[in-house]
Amino acid sequence: MVAFQTMVEAQLSPGESHRSQRSGWLRAAVLGADDGIVATASLMIGVAASNAPAAAVLVAGLAGLVAGALSMAAGEYVSVSSQRDAENADVALEIQEHIRDPEYELAELTALYIHRGLEPGLAEQVAEQLSNHDALAAHLRDEFGFTADRRARPSQAAMVSALSFALGAAAPILAVVVAPATVRIPIVAVVALLVLALLGVAGAHAGGAHRGRGALRVVIGGGLAMGATALLGRAIGGVGL
Repeated sequence: MVAFQTMVEAQLSPGESHRSQRSGWLRAAVLGADDGIVATASLMIGVAASNAPAAAVLVAGLAGLVAGALSMAAGEYVSVSSQRDAENADVALEIQEHIRDPEYELAELTALYIHRGLEPGLAEQVAEQLSNHDALAAHLRDEFGFTADRRARPSQAAMVSALSFALGAAAPILAVVVAPATVRIPIVAVVALLVLALLGVAGAHAGGAHRGRGALRVVIGGGLAMGATALLGRAIGGVGL
């Protein structure tokens, strides 16, 4: 029994890292970098396809980097703040319910454990022990799935998405700087697709998913976006706008 308890404590040690605990910042990082690469590369390819000078293509890329990073940060902050507000509202409601009727809350927790497969007597015992330790934490965890590492973090999401967008956008911008004018569009497209593939592999690895599938889905999406803006830029350049 002692050996089993030691094993359980080791498994629950603070140093253990599960992939699901990364979901908040990982989502923001992958989304930001993907948007940075696709949006900036597509923007510059569209401008270049219109026969604009190199300086205009570079300015478009830099403007896209700044605007996109700030937009991503603002959007993530607002979105995740809304999620955090909903979580805080649930916490406040749960506190009121514990103050008003703790016996009902204990019965509710017991019923929850019975529903998950515990025998009624054991479920009642577990609910009582967890409630004696921290009733609010037990309800938040088992009713709502709220834990310290799963709560929404607006500032973290905003900073991660802005930084990852800027880093992603830097790749096609650097490609424009070094590429000869005659092959500017294909160089930017190839660099962007390669970085997208690496991003897809890295994101899939961090999330424990299939790497090839992760790379393929971002490459297809990015390729379609760049192709569409290239056609639009060529059409606009062709009519002399």
